[in-house]
Amino acid sequence: MAGGSSAGYLGPMKVAGYQAPLPLGGPERVIEEIARRVRECEARGIAVLCCPEAILGGLADSSDAPARDAIPAADLESLLAPLRSDSVTSIVGFSELGGDGRLYNSAAVLERGRVAGVYRKIHPAIRRSVYAAGSEAAVFRAAGITFGILICNDSNDPELARCLCAQGATVLFIPTNNGLPIGRASAKLNAAARAADIRLATGNRVWVVRADVVASDGRLMSFGSSRLWIRTAMWCAKAGAIATIYWWRTFRRAPAVTAAAPAYVALDTPYNRSRAGW
Repeated sequence: MAGGSSAGYLGPMKVAGYQAPLPLGGPERVIEEIARRVRECEARGIAVLCCPEAILGGLADSSDAPARDAIPAADLESLLAPLRSDSVTSIVGFSELGGDGRLYNSAAVLERGRVAGVYRKIHPAIRRSVYAAGSEAAVFRAAGITFGILICNDSNDPELARCLCAQGATVLFIPTNNGLPIGRASAKLNAAARAADIRLATGNRVWVVRADVVASDGRLMSFGSSRLWIRTAMWCAKAGAIATIYWWRTFRRAPAVTAAAPAYVALDTPYNRSRAGW
């Protein structure tokens, strides 16, 4: 480990993002797919798995019955039971039916089969949304790290990111769902996401992991903006045009470390092999 102090260093860990293919399917199918990724993470020693925004139920803004697939937070643990793991913490995006009767675009943190917390998207949409806005920017602690969650459009708010980092977040996870009607889908969204990630990584000196959906279901389409960034804004890994799981190695509680962390990427490309030291 070069280029920084080892104070507080607890050893390397791996963090993963799942770029999920459209169509997502019903909750049971989605849970089954995520469970496969969790088992893969267990086998590879990965500590945290981030899934896309609204991977459970899809985006309510794209539905003709927005509340149909919404899930009360109280029902999450039983629904997510197949994802239980003693070594992998999962971040799962879903449409939440709040106790106040409103819909929230949320992400649950599942640790050892228990819902350790739920984050509600603070900026539901650029223009309008059926989702109500969340109001709490809290950090989570799991697998030996402190991290924050920004759901998709939240990543465009620099003050929100700074608030999370001021609370000790060293990694920002960004569940994303860039699935748009086919006529509006554009790779420009990937460029915008990349620019936002660079600002977050360099402005706050943190690692950033974005997990998006990809492909098309005949109605919606996404080019997949999933990437992993180190704090110097050199990207460690980029997911390809097909669904994949990818991961990168970072450090636990070592804020002084500035050296690039080696990447371990599921896509076997010459670039990724050279970046990973294969």
